[in-house]
Amino acid sequence: MAGDSIIGGGGEFPFLAHIEPRPGQIDMIRECRESLKKNGHHLAAAPTGIGKTAAAIAAALEAALNKNEKPHILFLTGRQSQHKIVIDTVRKINSMIEGVRRPIKVVDIIGRESMCEVVDIQTGRCLCEQGSSESARGRLKDDVRKFILEHPRHVEEIVDKSKTWGVCAWQTCRSAVKDSDILVCDYNHIFAEQVRENSLPSMGVSLNNCILIVDEAHNLPDRIRMSMERVITPIIIRNAAMELEEYMGTLENSAMKNPSANTMQSLEEVQWTFEVIKLLRVKLGDYFRSLHSQVSDDDEIMVNISQFTEKIHQACDEFEGIVGQMKIGQSSDLRPFVDRKKRLNKLSEVLAKVVIESESEEESSEPDSHRISYIFDTVEKYGNTSALCMVFSTKGKEGKITTHLLDPGVLSGEIFATCSGSILMSGTLYPPGMYADILSLPKHLTTKTSYKSPFAGERRPVLIAKDVTTRYNERSEIMWNRMRSHIQALIDGSEGHIAVFCPSYRLMDEIIGDVYFKGVKKRVESRDWSKDDIDKIVAELKSERSSGNRILLCGVFGARLSEGIDYNDGILSSVVCIGIPNPPPSVLSNSLKEYVGDKFGKENAWRYTVTQPAINSILQAMGRPIRSVEDRALILLLDKRNGDRTYTNCYPKSMKMNATNDPQTTKAFAKRFFKRVKRN
Repeated sequence: MAGDSIIGGGGEFPFLAHIEPRPGQIDMIRECRESLKKNGHHLAAAPTGIGKTAAAIAAALEAALNKNEKPHILFLTGRQSQHKIVIDTVRKINSMIEGVRRPIKVVDIIGRESMCEVVDIQTGRCLCEQGSSESARGRLKDDVRKFILEHPRHVEEIVDKSKTWGVCAWQTCRSAVKDSDILVCDYNHIFAEQVRENSLPSMGVSLNNCILIVDEAHNLPDRIRMSMERVITPIIIRNAAMELEEYMGTLENSAMKNPSANTMQSLEEVQWTFEVIKLLRVKLGDYFRSLHSQVSDDDEIMVNISQFTEKIHQACDEFEGIVGQMKIGQSSDLRPFVDRKKRLNKLSEVLAKVVIESESEEESSEPDSHRISYIFDTVEKYGNTSALCMVFSTKGKEGKITTHLLDPGVLSGEIFATCSGSILMSGTLYPPGMYADILSLPKHLTTKTSYKSPFAGERRPVLIAKDVTTRYNERSEIMWNRMRSHIQALIDGSEGHIAVFCPSYRLMDEIIGDVYFKGVKKRVESRDWSKDDIDKIVAELKSERSSGNRILLCGVFGARLSEGIDYNDGILSSVVCIGIPNPPPSVLSNSLKEYVGDKFGKENAWRYTVTQPAINSILQAMGRPIRSVEDRALILLLDKRNGDRTYTNCYPKSMKMNATNDPQTTKAFAKRFFKRVKRN
């Protein structure tokens, strides 16, 4: 923890934001605290209502207090709504410790585009401070830095203050981090390699002196996999060649002004890389056409990594052959520029150094030369292992090859082994042992607990419809009509707003689509919804409730309506989960199952890659209406497979299931529930 140490003590939980701990919260704080004392890692499957955010922060602050070199606490979350909860929690902690300890200092940071007033689209440069006095800029930044650190600030407050004073909110926040105790930020600051290497040092943060709190940690494996995906196409290769040519011109100008040995060596390496990439563009163009001929439209095929790598070596060999022909008669000792074993490393190294005028710090704007550098580096590191999968798809003008690192643990394992301890938490981090395996947490330093829900089971009954399914070979209009009848029965037998979640937008359109449901107004999620559209949902639901109207809110598992919104104040009374969101068969999913089976045992392959992630998506959706102990909601699962052993094993053992075999039973069950259980 940077700056002055937190002094004082008192009570077993000196940094708890609540006067009275909640049920389960005491156990979570104690177990997190004990783990962090040993620089360990605690996985907490902590349901909504346990107060996991407050528990994790309380434990991390206490652990930081007892370390010789006070670490930074990084609260990592992919949800902007969670940023607000963290800041409000730290405010409560400060009010509890006022007069006893110094206040906790926290910095809240989000993506650059959301913090900077203006980012030039072409160059990626921030223009926030244009027009402000350069002589006063330093003083104004110091004032805003003090504003950030003197009291926990929501990022919106920081942005508003920075605009008023003519300084860059993003840069100023980053400069304040070194003097803070807690940094609230996105997963990418730690788990996206390029972002981590660029952001942590510039903010004065060292990974080996960080305590990590990972919120919604069930999303972390997929977030890591996504951050490590890269796409290569003939056009990207062409762009990289153009970037190299531009960079080569810059180096040539430098060499003319300062012809040092280092500059000349760099120039030779860039010239070699440029010529190789030009030749590779031709060879990959032919390779892409051959792959295209092997698959039909909208299909995909596994790429042989050895064949792909050989194309790179062929380009190197061809260029060296050309140079060799030019040198005949000049030298009898012709050697390749780079040894074959070191070629991919050298190409990756040179491509990563390319600097062009349009470069931006944002990952979304990374030069194509950097993308290819990453691919070459990944192929070099993992190409001879089963952890890397390369897939060719016919999408795009000439098709594309995507690299997939199947094992997020190759990245996360090293990060968790390096940091000063971590807390991984989620309401659906279930089973925690699976996530410990997938993320390669150090076994001897890892503890795992599934905490009991503080909500009485009778306030959230689960009803399975045994007469419907979305199983592919049973899909029909008759089946969809049966599902619609169950939804209408729930509407007729219940009160309040209802959310319906489907496995995909296509199925949502087929089943819900243009169908009229009596007694409700339908609100259907779209892929095109902006963040503003999402942010307005809860306010709209509350407004409609005040007007006596009911909404049928329709969304997709894993999308923003099912995970990214806090439906507070009991705004949802029922949730319908249609089908089971198993991933469709693909080259990637088959490779993933095979890899997991080899690493964790064939008995875990299907559960780790298919059934458990699908049920966890349903559990996330089921948890949307229950945000406090006063809430109550009825959950209707429209797929009989939820009662099969394959899937029941994936649900928490404490969850009790009821059955319905027809819409009339569904309506009667709903009527009894809403008559018997009232919202407090």
